[in-house]
Amino acid sequence: MKLPLLLLAALLTAVGCSHERVHTPEPTTVDIQGAGEWKRSPHMRAYYEETARTFAKGMDIDVDAYEARSFGIFREFARANGMNEEGMLDHLKLIPRQVVGIVKENPAVLNDYDAFWAALAGPD
Repeated sequence: MKLPLLLLAALLTAVGCSHERVHTPEPTTVDIQGAGEWKRSPHMRAYYEETARTFAKGMDIDVDAYEARSFGIFREFARANGMNEEGMLDHLKLIPRQVVGIVKENPAVLNDYDAFWAALAGPD
């Protein structure tokens, strides 16, 4: 009975006394939704430009009209990428009104495309 306990104690001591460092790789960020590709799309840049134009004269905008123009851009994006238009609209249907809220809360997101994209999809 003493031998197994001594072996266990020796193993635990050896493990605890080891000075070897275990290499832990740095975490890697993976874009599983394709946000990088979407960011490079001329359609998403057009969406930014449309949003900036819409808010150029202030925060009191016609949200329904902005949403309709946004949906038009999203449809073009879907067609250009061989995707189903209605499926794309279903996927992005909440975005225009969310963007309205984001811009009203922080107009600086319209300062440039990178700021706008970070507000939409998070930082690169």
